[in-house]
Amino acid sequence: MATSVETALARLEELGLISDSPTYLVRTFLSPASRRAAERILGWMAALGMEISHATDGTVRGILPGKNPTAKPLLLGSHYDTVIDAGKYDGPLGIVSALAALEGLDLPFPVHVLAFSDEEGTRFQTTYLGSRGIVAPLDPATLAVRDASGISLAAAIEDHGWHKNSSAIRYARGSCRGYVELHIEQGRVLEAEGQAACVVTSIAGQSRLRVTLTGHADHAGTTPMPLRRDALAGAAACILGTEALAKSHPPLVATVGSIQVHPGASNSVTQSAVFTVDFRHPEDAKRRELLARLRETFHGIAADRNLKIDWEVVQENDATPCDPDLTGQLLDSLAAVTGSRFSMASGAGHDGVAVSAICPIAMLFIRCRAGLSHHPDEYASPADIGIGIGILTRFLQSQQP
Repeated sequence: MATSVETALARLEELGLISDSPTYLVRTFLSPASRRAAERILGWMAALGMEISHATDGTVRGILPGKNPTAKPLLLGSHYDTVIDAGKYDGPLGIVSALAALEGLDLPFPVHVLAFSDEEGTRFQTTYLGSRGIVAPLDPATLAVRDASGISLAAAIEDHGWHKNSSAIRYARGSCRGYVELHIEQGRVLEAEGQAACVVTSIAGQSRLRVTLTGHADHAGTTPMPLRRDALAGAAACILGTEALAKSHPPLVATVGSIQVHPGASNSVTQSAVFTVDFRHPEDAKRRELLARLRETFHGIAADRNLKIDWEVVQENDATPCDPDLTGQLLDSLAAVTGSRFSMASGAGHDGVAVSAICPIAMLFIRCRAGLSHHPDEYASPADIGIGIGILTRFLQSQQP
């Protein structure tokens, strides 16, 4: 086990150096660094004796056939893309831990380790592109989405996809035993409770929006304040309205994480502002109710300021429950290793949301220091990672043929 943990840690460090920026960690969908990371992961899979393949969208897979290659496979894995200025544990920890847990095992069924090309949605603001790709072809609306440079998702795949020797990685509903993912918690609960790990019960529902406010560009020095149609001022009011709604309705969390303005000059009134909204709640009905209230607020702000508003739902995912049977088995393994049966819901989204369309899912969380994630100081201790790998190994060994 000590060797497996050391290998996993070395691989995390290795992936942490593969970036599209010389100053911080970032790997987005189909970027050059994304390709390099995928090739490195494929090499590790091949070294484990796996049958390896890759999809055009960059998702990679390693297959251990087991004693009965015709049995339904168990899926393990996570994503290798990152946010901008990322930590090195979010996503890759699940991949390297799966490979470490499989080291030396001879299981009675196949195991497929999947490294998904996109979960974060950083480039196109639409999440789970990799895991959605193993369920079904991406729909026309998703393929039409454009990045900040105006490149459509379809064009990105056509021009920069991994076409040579690619193969379709896709699973029919009911074709797999299940999907299990190890991931850092990305929160403070485990640290507060003094727990190294826990099992996830469900994944919160999420809505992602792109909102455009359009006003009129004017001279900053000559246009009186009452005559202005300032899109950025309107966006500021919307952002504060979003924060106020979330603060007054816990456990709702809502975030405006990106904004672009035009013309973007210090001496011009802003003509247009485009911003994102990430909106999450564990209860779908409440999320929809509050989202409708937020839309009313935005439209009221736009009307008061004589602005045009375009409200676009880029992606929407309902809350996803984890499978009771798989979760129970993972809890048994957690208890055997740690003596605890601690469980919690996940406020963060994960690839299991997409994979749940084809098979049962379960998740294991590992404690991360100060709950810090999506940040370069993101950290999980070697001891906790070792516990996670141990739990995953015991879970695999406990599975019936």
